[in-house]
Amino acid sequence: LIQAGQQVPREACKPTQALTSHSNEGTQVTVEIHPRDTTPQLIKKLSVGKGFQKTEAPRPPSGKDLHAYPWDKSSLKSMPVDLQQFEKLDAYALKVNVKNSVEDLVTALLKQARTDLEKVRAIWMWICHHIEYDVVGYHNKSQLSCKAIDVLHAGKSICEGYAELFEQMCSIAGIQCMKLSGYSKGYGYKMGQTFTGDSDHAWNAVYLEGRWHLLDSTWGSGSVDDSFTKFTFRYNEFYFLTHPALFINNHFPDNSNWQLLKPTLALKDFERNMLHNSNFYTLGLLTAHPATGIIHTENGKAAISVDSRSSMLFSFKLRGIQEHGLMTLKKHGMSLEIYPQKTGSHKLQIFAKPSKAPDDVYNCVLEYVIECKSVDKSARFPKDLHQPVGPSWFSERQGFLRPSHPDPIIHTNDGRCSLTFTLGKDISVLASLHSDNSSLTEDARRRHIMQIRRGNQIELKIHLPHAGDFVLEIYAKKKSDPGNYDYVFNYLISCLNTEVKWPAFPQSYSKWAEDYEVVEPLSGLLPAGRNVQFKLKMHGIAKVLVQAESTYPLTPSRDGYWQGTCNTSGCAEVFVMVHENANHSFYSHVLKYEVESQ
Repeated sequence: LIQAGQQVPREACKPTQALTSHSNEGTQVTVEIHPRDTTPQLIKKLSVGKGFQKTEAPRPPSGKDLHAYPWDKSSLKSMPVDLQQFEKLDAYALKVNVKNSVEDLVTALLKQARTDLEKVRAIWMWICHHIEYDVVGYHNKSQLSCKAIDVLHAGKSICEGYAELFEQMCSIAGIQCMKLSGYSKGYGYKMGQTFTGDSDHAWNAVYLEGRWHLLDSTWGSGSVDDSFTKFTFRYNEFYFLTHPALFINNHFPDNSNWQLLKPTLALKDFERNMLHNSNFYTLGLLTAHPATGIIHTENGKAAISVDSRSSMLFSFKLRGIQEHGLMTLKKHGMSLEIYPQKTGSHKLQIFAKPSKAPDDVYNCVLEYVIECKSVDKSARFPKDLHQPVGPSWFSERQGFLRPSHPDPIIHTNDGRCSLTFTLGKDISVLASLHSDNSSLTEDARRRHIMQIRRGNQIELKIHLPHAGDFVLEIYAKKKSDPGNYDYVFNYLISCLNTEVKWPAFPQSYSKWAEDYEVVEPLSGLLPAGRNVQFKLKMHGIAKVLVQAESTYPLTPSRDGYWQGTCNTSGCAEVFVMVHENANHSFYSHVLKYEVESQ
């Protein structure tokens, strides 16, 4: 069986150390440097003359071949492999073009290979890049020969032929190799399906440095399209000497000893377990919760989390659309809450990419089926909500440090909230407010946010115009950069109190500096016919006047505040004006207030 088409990034796995030294007698000694808690092994191999090595009869797996299950998160491989050391060998193996006999092909390949590991690598690379999957033969297996020589001549086969050719080439090279068969989660696999009857896939085990290891050259070579009519060569490093605790994710051998695991997995657990495709591991993801592929909602909600080695970016699709979810990034992973708005079965896909990858290069890493029995209507999110929600390592990288609200949702009962951040150097901030059921224009909604700078601290005061769910979007740019503001992150602000109806803040003009501050009045709508107290924090100016029906000067105090009162009788608007230089008669408008109609 071939693996269905998922694009797989070619990323080298982190190498574990292996030191190899040679002495004059032609004996090669390999010392593996293992993590703590395992004993180093010293393995001696004696080569037999100039020709091929003698192959002993393969021994069945024993205790020393077994790896712990579940995966210990150490390595993607079952033995230390330094892919950089293979670069020359790989390039050589790809160029070998011998098709007349399997023996001649092996002879040519082994010219550049010294160790058993290098021999297996050369054979693996050649097969993965020269044998294509026979999509026609798959549908007409009775006409198909899987004998090694026929596979070589045809240049194509099905999994059985790949495994047969691999086994024979290893045997000629003097390396113990077994062809294994079993069930696989490959092309046509459906989440949660059961496996019965004959096995559907074949792969190999090779004996290297005193232990058995697993590989799958069919899946290492590429993938077929969804209609199973076209094969594409797309090399996949993941299936070379895969760690058995990862291999079991989609390969279940007929003989459980060949899982090479302790404890072995039961078929029902294999059927129930989540399918992680190779992208999941090659991108540096570690675990996903829940571990089963089908999730039943509880009170209309399903919760998913992923752990990763480093900071990653994620996205998701529910039934092909990114909606009905709340995703938050963690330093090492993400968490996602899904609230389907219809009962029934829903396909959930999760995508990931390294933080430095280009914008659109997301790889599908997980697929779940969500079974929803009841809908939580209260968990409807505004259409302007961007994923992920809330602050994270990503917003921190953009210069928003130490958020006062680390959670993605801010609940407010009185319709007011205040957020603070410490800002990185040279950052200018813009914030906007969005709601699905607001009649206000974007400009009017923006006036419900007041920005206050105090040194490298920024405060965003928010007074909501009405109850409901709002999206607070935060943008930033370098002050020195003339360009546009870039979107950084957003919050969901929720207010259920229908009494809430805050007026906008006063309108500010370009002469209002970012570190000026309004202490009072905060409301941009002043009562008519009243004396109103003003207290503003401003610096570097000579005079401040409040212009209503009459003009009222404000008095400076030692701590940088300007204070005074103004009467709102007989006017519809009130302006605050500043005099920057005592010798000039020119005033600049900095704030504008509306006055209630009488």
